[in-house]
Amino acid sequence: MPDNKQNNGKPLKVVGKPFRKVDARAKCTGQTKFADDIFLPRMLYCKILRSHLPHAHVKNIDLSKALGLPGVIAIITGKDLPIPYGILPVSQDEHALCIDKVRFIGDPVAAVAAIDEDVAFDAMNLIEVEYEPLQTISSIEEGVMIDEPRIHEYGDGGNVHKKVSLEFGEVEAGFAEADLIREDIFFYEGNTHLPMEQHAAVAHFDSDEKLTLWSSTQTPHYVHRALAKVLEMPASHIRVIATPNGGGFGGKSDPFNHEVIVSKLAMITGRPVKCTLTREEVFYCHRGRHPVLMHVKTAVKKDGAITAMHFKSFLDGGAYGSYGVASTFYTGALQTVTYDVPRYKFDGLRVFTNKPPCGPKRGHGTPQPRYALEVHLDKIAEQLNLDPAEMRKRHLVKPYSVTANYLRIGSMGLGACIDKVVEGSDWKNKFSWNGYADVSPAIPTGVRYSDLGERAGGTPAYRKGIGIACSSYICGAGLPIYWNNMPQSGVQLRLDRQGGVCVMCGSIDIGQGSDSILAYIVAEILGIDPFDIRVVTADTDLTPVDLGSYSSRVTLMTGNAAIQAAERARELLTIATAESRSKTFRLPKGAPSTSKILRQAFRLRKPWCWLNQSSAPSEPWARTRRRARRANTKAPASGLRRPTVIRLRLPKSMSTKAPA
Repeated sequence: MPDNKQNNGKPLKVVGKPFRKVDARAKCTGQTKFADDIFLPRMLYCKILRSHLPHAHVKNIDLSKALGLPGVIAIITGKDLPIPYGILPVSQDEHALCIDKVRFIGDPVAAVAAIDEDVAFDAMNLIEVEYEPLQTISSIEEGVMIDEPRIHEYGDGGNVHKKVSLEFGEVEAGFAEADLIREDIFFYEGNTHLPMEQHAAVAHFDSDEKLTLWSSTQTPHYVHRALAKVLEMPASHIRVIATPNGGGFGGKSDPFNHEVIVSKLAMITGRPVKCTLTREEVFYCHRGRHPVLMHVKTAVKKDGAITAMHFKSFLDGGAYGSYGVASTFYTGALQTVTYDVPRYKFDGLRVFTNKPPCGPKRGHGTPQPRYALEVHLDKIAEQLNLDPAEMRKRHLVKPYSVTANYLRIGSMGLGACIDKVVEGSDWKNKFSWNGYADVSPAIPTGVRYSDLGERAGGTPAYRKGIGIACSSYICGAGLPIYWNNMPQSGVQLRLDRQGGVCVMCGSIDIGQGSDSILAYIVAEILGIDPFDIRVVTADTDLTPVDLGSYSSRVTLMTGNAAIQAAERARELLTIATAESRSKTFRLPKGAPSTSKILRQAFRLRKPWCWLNQSSAPSEPWARTRRRARRANTKAPASGLRRPTVIRLRLPKSMSTKAPA
């Protein structure tokens, strides 16, 4: 839909127009309820005792002093939650509370439920834990070199979590035919998400022995699965409601220990339990961007055309698996989707270290290699004395092609984007490998900028630099985390007798505006105001399954599900209106029923009726005419009125001969 104007030749009325977000007023007036805003009668408060050692065996936990503190209702340890969990089926390596070993500073050991946060905090500090320290593994190099002690008893040997080695095409042949081969080493230091809202969860176990969890999560479906596994409960007895997120960025995509802990405490005490993490604890949860050490070797022709590339990545995964296996593959997957790389080899390795676990921060696994590749290409352009913008544009991957590693490219607007950037930045006049044209080249070796002052004529000794880099990312996760043939996203529409429309979907709005997208799409197709639509999302009891808000997937997958649901609803509305308003049908003998004819007409998108009109205009029929137009059906130009006679022309595929 170029410029948001085309909809089968008709202008769009809602999509692409400057509507406010459907939740904007509630958020601006402070009415939105986040997880920490939930208060239930008789609610208890939870605090979690965490390890102060990076790597140690847990020898003994003494709860006696904490249990003796007035106001303490319950305390649990790892033995109360022995079943492991994890977001990926291949990395079920986490326990809600550590049983026999802690693996990083901040690993949870025990949890307290008390009448208020102060009592819970005091009781937490009264718990005594005896540790036996183990050797700390703190870097990629140590993770590769040190086999014992192992942080986990699974993986690809020692403290290596995952090894990957893939080759596409004859890479060595590509190196042989090159005019230049360049090798570089880069290191990308990790970072974390830091959303404004800290993680929080509230659990309630009711008298029917059913559990409800409210949580600031991006993946309510996967939290639901983890709770069913760890708590050994039927999934049908667990309800997970994802509350509005005050930012996520991937940091709330895992099932977390505090979600399991409050659920277990609610089951034990029979009272609601809340846990809101401190900012320090959010850093312990982490799941941020992996630190990655990278080696890039690229072969090019004199014009910068790539003939082969070998990319190696070494990831510091922290103490647990999380999404790490996927992140490892991602560090090598997308180098081929911007520039043409006909032969490609990738070696990846992720190690466990005694640090907070890394995970899926914003395009997880791809910003690190993109940084390395773009700097690497700049160095190649400098060696070949090529304009880096022109070199990139000249060798872009072709639209609607398949890359060396079998990724399918759709549309490709990067060339036009580069042109706009070059023009808007005045690139041609500003960029030079020798610096700016009006600044004399090199600064003498060993001289600091501050020592230079101004050059002759008042020219500043240094200026702002200019550079260019390009990137790409997938739109929508290609596979569910646990492989199956079920839909990855679903949308249900409820149309009630009062004219209300309710959109129900399992995806959660984490600030990216997905609730508004749902309303806009449905409003566009049904021809109604988006603010007349009620949006209900991310409730595992009420909404169909959606796999979560990650990988830039919600607008693509949930949006298409909304389109399908709205189109089917529009069809049913049109048929129901036609049948309820018509008084006389003149059909050939033996013809199918009216409903069958109309349904078939919608499927075939063929003309299906003319109408003789009488009486006053009818608003439902005016709406029906709009539906008919969108379905490419034939209707009078003057608008539909309440008909007295409908004559139907059967499509050839449906025609029946009247009996003799």
